Amino acid sequence: MSEFLRNWLMVVVFGGLAVVLVGIFIGLSSLLRPKRATVQKVMNYESGVDPQGDRWSQSNIRYYVFALMFVLFDVEAVFIFPWAARLESYSVFGLVEMAIFIFILALGLFYAWRKRLLRWI
Repeated sequence: MSEFLRNWLMVVVFGGLAVVLVGIFIGLSSLLRPKRATVQKVMNYESGVDPQGDRWSQSNIRYYVFALMFVLFDVEAVFIFPWAARLESYSVFGLVEMAIFIFILALGLFYAWRKRLLRWI
């Protein structure tokens, strides 16, 4: 067996071991936990506010757009930090690529702003 396949076999073995251990611990916790359901335990939790109305309600799409915008700019930061750390080695090509990347993200932000998706209320 080649060194490459041996390394991947170790990854598969440790991944399988992790899945088995997680399954064992979840199964063990479901057997050992107390199972006394009370009215307070099964009630929906809404950030410290007593729930009102039906359990099923439709949420405003604006909250999901805010979450997606957060993820978008969070991922942007993940890509910009390594680039900024190695800026000297990328020279002009890296600068142009990052400018294009930031421009595309700015277009997305401008589009969301023009559609008034950034208004919280």
